[in-house]
Amino acid sequence: MQKVLIANRGEIAVRVIRACHDLGLQTIAVYSEADSEALHVLHADEAICIGEPPSQKSYLKIPNILSACEITGADAIHPGYGFLSENHSFASICESCGLEFIGPSAKAIQLLGDKARAKETAAKANCPIIPGSDGVVEDMEKAIREVEKIGFPVFIKATAGGGGKGIRISHSMEEFKKHFAAARAEAEVSFGNPNVYLEKMIVNPRHIEVQVLGDKFGNVVHIGIRDCTIQRRRQKLIEETPCPILSKEKIEEIGEAAVRVVREAGYYSAGTVEFLLDSEGRYYFMEVNTRIQVEHTVSEELADIDLIEQQIRVARGEPLPFTQKDITFSGHVIQFRINAEDPSHHFMPSPGKLEYYLPPGGPHVRVDSACYSGYVIPPNYDSMVAKLIVKGRTREEAIARAKRALREFHVGGIKTTIPFHLYMLEDPNFLRMNYDLNYIDKLIADGCRFTLD
Repeated sequence: MQKVLIANRGEIAVRVIRACHDLGLQTIAVYSEADSEALHVLHADEAICIGEPPSQKSYLKIPNILSACEITGADAIHPGYGFLSENHSFASICESCGLEFIGPSAKAIQLLGDKARAKETAAKANCPIIPGSDGVVEDMEKAIREVEKIGFPVFIKATAGGGGKGIRISHSMEEFKKHFAAARAEAEVSFGNPNVYLEKMIVNPRHIEVQVLGDKFGNVVHIGIRDCTIQRRRQKLIEETPCPILSKEKIEEIGEAAVRVVREAGYYSAGTVEFLLDSEGRYYFMEVNTRIQVEHTVSEELADIDLIEQQIRVARGEPLPFTQKDITFSGHVIQFRINAEDPSHHFMPSPGKLEYYLPPGGPHVRVDSACYSGYVIPPNYDSMVAKLIVKGRTREEAIARAKRALREFHVGGIKTTIPFHLYMLEDPNFLRMNYDLNYIDKLIADGCRFTLD
């Protein structure tokens, strides 16, 4: 492996380029016409335009990306997150073209990308799963029989869904009959696959996830548990590790369950196993994200492991340089997503030119971003400006450091989620760790505008 093409944009493209350069690898950036002045284009050794601003005409257009590989002589592709990162067809095409796909195998992506099959895999690995249908439910008669066994409330979920899409919730049989057909139709339109399955709704859960890492020799480790419960409409806003309400023993138990799941799937590279945690401390497998996550940074800081570097080394055929016993966790790490959104107006997108951009600094403060003063955040893609990651010896120290860093973070010309994060760091329920997956949506419904007096 000598030349890596990064099939992505934004802060993750910059992050991958840095890891490649640390390993002495040449990098190739691809960009749409809207990203011609993006930071990943400036940082890479080479850059090539792959199409018009819409993702379907650039970052999602496989022939254009493969042509860029041929033109530049790339021998490996890192997909980042989003876009084609969990597209098993893309991974398979890369493999057939002799390009090293820096991620899991196409077979593992296909297996775990189907939520019903992923659930079956978890059950085989003796990992607790949420009560639900035994695979896909295709007709109303069978669906009614299944829901009578599961009980309400119940989720109807598209097997190919993701990002909070393809989900309906039913609280009664009358609702269920209406939602079932609608959910199948919605799944067909959104994902080209009408299949759905049923799942018991865990009331007021927390969202936790385990960072896993495996090599091509069957070695798999976990790198702690992240708490990603602070979300708006199933989109994460704050992530922290370790999960503040779990004991070390429980963290190890859940971590071992995650390792069993990915080992059952023959998985290698970095990945994330997601769980729901109920009010009684019971955990249930939800899904596997077969890629690097936006919030991988907090796991890196907790364990002092460069996950992108390890992804690349695994792709080169190297074994993991450590075992589970070698991994140690220290301190508490929190990540804040700084998005170009206005939290005082229902998180309305706020793209535009950054009149100034001054990120914070100091010990134990990390900022991952692709922004700079004068950069224009285009309306075509996600609204992320930066990720602020802070570390402390304790959760309290991390929160204190985060307050200072957020106040130092100055962005002009657009609205950002910085006021939201400052609000949350004063919120009594957040400080007491007394919240669930629906907490932010409830605050919004109650009229909270996330401003500080």
